[in-house]
Amino acid sequence: MTDVNHPNNKFNWLKKFWHFLWEDDSVWSWLANVAVAFVLIKFIVYPLLGLLLGTSYPLVAVVSESMEHGIDAGAICGYNLQAFPESFDNYWKLCGDWYENNGITKAQFAQFSFRDGFDKGDVILLWRANNGNTKVGDILVFQGTKPQPIIHRVVKVWQENGQYFYHTKGDHNSASITGTLGETKIEESRVYGKGLIRIPYLGWVKILAVDAAKLVGIQIEK
Repeated sequence: MTDVNHPNNKFNWLKKFWHFLWEDDSVWSWLANVAVAFVLIKFIVYPLLGLLLGTSYPLVAVVSESMEHGIDAGAICGYNLQAFPESFDNYWKLCGDWYENNGITKAQFAQFSFRDGFDKGDVILLWRANNGNTKVGDILVFQGTKPQPIIHRVVKVWQENGQYFYHTKGDHNSASITGTLGETKIEESRVYGKGLIRIPYLGWVKILAVDAAKLVGIQIEK
């Protein structure tokens, strides 16, 4: 009779599981790898990153075109165009008036982090944001009216009664978002962090997964 509690049996089970994960070519092995990766990222990597970077949102996927410096749906900064050669000078010619009217010159903007914006589908690595390390030109991630946070550029920082506030704007947008939980007066309690590093394309994994889930939900409702 085999003793299932024998150490060798446990070791053999681990060897079989390891072989299943890394050497098996079946669909079930692939699904198991996805599940293991999800668990490791969500419960180990993500919390550790948050602890090291001082924010509960260490990685954020860009899910809109509001920071792009190119045409989206035939428009940029409120102008409808058929074509737009992307460059910093062309961007400023078209979009710079708003910034100059708000006290930001072309020379200042040219020194900003992410001066050429970033794209939908990118992932932004965040660092903790506070009144000591956040300035005009930085990329701020904060809570708006939707579940997913907003990722826009700081255009003003000021203090009222000992509390700091931020005003942001999406580079692609014609103006800042106004209204309740808008971006013209963001209190520190709504801020998750500031952009540190851009990782291109990685966010499309999340975007496509969310879109697929929505599509399945619509089909089920029908």
